[in-house]
Amino acid sequence: MGILKTRKNKKFSYNPRYYKNDGEGSPYEMKHKFDEFRSTVGANPGLKGKFKNAFEELRQSKNGTANKRLLLIIAILVFVFLYIIEFDLSIFFQKL
Repeated sequence: MGILKTRKNKKFSYNPRYYKNDGEGSPYEMKHKFDEFRSTVGANPGLKGKFKNAFEELRQSKNGTANKRLLLIIAILVFVFLYIIEFDLSIFFQKL
């Protein structure tokens, strides 16, 4: 029998047509628009670390109306949930 020759892969030097190389970054790098402004993007610290980073970012936010609106929405959703499961709120109030 004959000796099998392995075929070498062809190499292409592809340059994107409309890419201007300014020396910064790669044209193939996929990056979101606001990643550089987010503190929660980057290393994966786990679920606890993600929540910790998110709460820290919420606390340091300069937009106070958004924080109040978020807390109001969460409170409304909690009360809707309690209404759906028919939770009795009278246990929190004293009878006179």
